[in-house]
Amino acid sequence: MNILMSGYRGFVGTNLMAYTKNKWTVTGLTRHRSSSDKCPQTITWEELQQSPLPDVAAVVHLAGKAHDMKNVSSPKDYFEANTYLTQQLFDRFLQSDARFFIYCSSVKAAADKVSGVLTEDVEPKPLTPYGKSKQMAEAYLLQQLLPPDKHLYILRPCMIHGPGNKGNLNLLYGFVQKGIPYPLTAFENKRSFLSVENLCFVIDALLAADGRIPSGVYNLADDESLSTNDLVQIMEEVTGKNIRKLHINPSFIRSMARVGDFIRFPLNTDRLQKLTDSYEVSNAKIKQVLGLDKLPLDARSGLTATIRSFQTA
Repeated sequence: MNILMSGYRGFVGTNLMAYTKNKWTVTGLTRHRSSSDKCPQTITWEELQQSPLPDVAAVVHLAGKAHDMKNVSSPKDYFEANTYLTQQLFDRFLQSDARFFIYCSSVKAAADKVSGVLTEDVEPKPLTPYGKSKQMAEAYLLQQLLPPDKHLYILRPCMIHGPGNKGNLNLLYGFVQKGIPYPLTAFENKRSFLSVENLCFVIDALLAADGRIPSGVYNLADDESLSTNDLVQIMEEVTGKNIRKLHINPSFIRSMARVGDFIRFPLNTDRLQKLTDSYEVSNAKIKQVLGLDKLPLDARSGLTATIRSFQTA
């Protein structure tokens, strides 16, 4: 299958290309070509404005601006990368012979905080420029008239992880490696994660179904939710180190995190929220349409592989 893929150089893109290397022929969509590019066929966004979409069966749109943990990006940056480029690409898709458009959005397009379990029928109420830019892109795609022979899949992944991926999990891992006592045991939560392997499986399965899956919005998450304390336990098992755990008043921790919003500090309010708030995501809809009882990789196995990769990074 011939695929046009944006964001092919990113974490998800490189994993997806490796996952489908014997199935897909990928044309990479990029802002600028690079002599070290591992994708043999590329087209730039500028060239796409002047020519039809390449002869592909599907567009997999992964490119976008990720949520900025340091809060230094302007709202304009998010809307330009996540909204306007998505609109432009979808317009080209509608004018082409391509049959499938897969947009990698985010659960943050629906909600920044979750009460209970997040499902696809929730009324979207994003609070951040990142979430709003993703939601605006979703709304535009859903408002367009989709011809009967075309299919649109809007995927809302939760926190994606996998070997080589860093971020908030790596912050926790730093406590283990440096012998710093873990200060968040007083927080009780349940969070959903998404292994990049499960994400690749779903994208591949959607296209392999050849139109049998209905167009729509689909949440993506591993089957099991875990607490941050569960993550610490997995890190202990992977590293063989016993972590000293501190039971500190959550109010004090939140105050310290607010300090981190203004000065260089390992913890800020956004990171604390990602680590300690509950954010459970239902993947029942995507499993139902794919006819699955469970996704290929369970949450603990996936997170163990991710954390183990930190040891060789």
